[in-house]
Amino acid sequence: MQRLQKFPGVVAPKMAPLRSEEKGKRTLLCLAVLLFVATGYTGACADPPSSVPPLSSHFARYGTNRVHYLIGGNGVQTVLFVHGWGGNTDFWRDPVAALIDKAKVVLVDLPGHGKSDKPKVDYTMDFFAGGVLAVLKDARVDKATLVGHSMGVPVICRAYAKATNRVVAIVAVDGLLRRPKGTPDQFEAFTAPYRTPEYREHTRKFIATMFPNPGTEALRDWTLSQVLATPQYVLSSAMDGMFEPGQPDWDLGKVSIPVLVINAKSAMWTPEYEKYVHSLSPQTEYRTIEGAGHFLMGEKPKEFSEALVSMLEKFKLIR
Repeated sequence: MQRLQKFPGVVAPKMAPLRSEEKGKRTLLCLAVLLFVATGYTGACADPPSSVPPLSSHFARYGTNRVHYLIGGNGVQTVLFVHGWGGNTDFWRDPVAALIDKAKVVLVDLPGHGKSDKPKVDYTMDFFAGGVLAVLKDARVDKATLVGHSMGVPVICRAYAKATNRVVAIVAVDGLLRRPKGTPDQFEAFTAPYRTPEYREHTRKFIATMFPNPGTEALRDWTLSQVLATPQYVLSSAMDGMFEPGQPDWDLGKVSIPVLVINAKSAMWTPEYEKYVHSLSPQTEYRTIEGAGHFLMGEKPKEFSEALVSMLEKFKLIR
């Protein structure tokens, strides 16, 4: 058995409003939000719980590689959590504490991340999705609710596309349920620096811009250490895997399962996007958390966990 590491709440800053004519900037903002799992901190996060429920550590076989995951909790139904770009299982501490007595909980280190193997392959959304499904098989879970944060949202959408009969609901946490619009040049401008020898410095500067408030230096450094602990070839390949023209879209399309969304209040999440979400399924709920940044579960742990639990209970995804 092992316990999740304790760490300070990790969050992202509020985004400044964008004028409607700034379409190119909006696209880059979408990319930034989608890719960085933890890139800011307001200092307003509640104190972390004194203890975290114990979870057991396992490895699923995925081809010739291993995918690490944690599992624990009680209940017949399963909720599986997928982190974003550069992340790991540690980022889901608070929701785990809220759900551990209500469901079986599974946390995945995506291939190339955390304690999972890091082969030199193309890290596409489909490759990540295959890792998620390998974990479900190894954990002997027939069906699960998939919760994704940031880049984890396209991953769980692709997992659903590959195995619709194994996914009972999709929960998107501040991540896009459709591929953002943009030109190849815009995507290349955003992703190219991570393929250069200077990627570490570029990452450091980029993250530093998202910590404008005094007193957040420790969180900034912790976040940077998590991102840079992931090999460059994984980070850059995952970016390319999302936005290369030849990769499949992760747009969910119309489904019959519940589609649940918890987003931070941000100019990125427009009324048009909310309308799009509601068009996806007859079982849809869309919530916005005020005063939070991109990493909702860290900045507003109590409010986020209560929202998640209530949504899952409403659609009978936990009991």
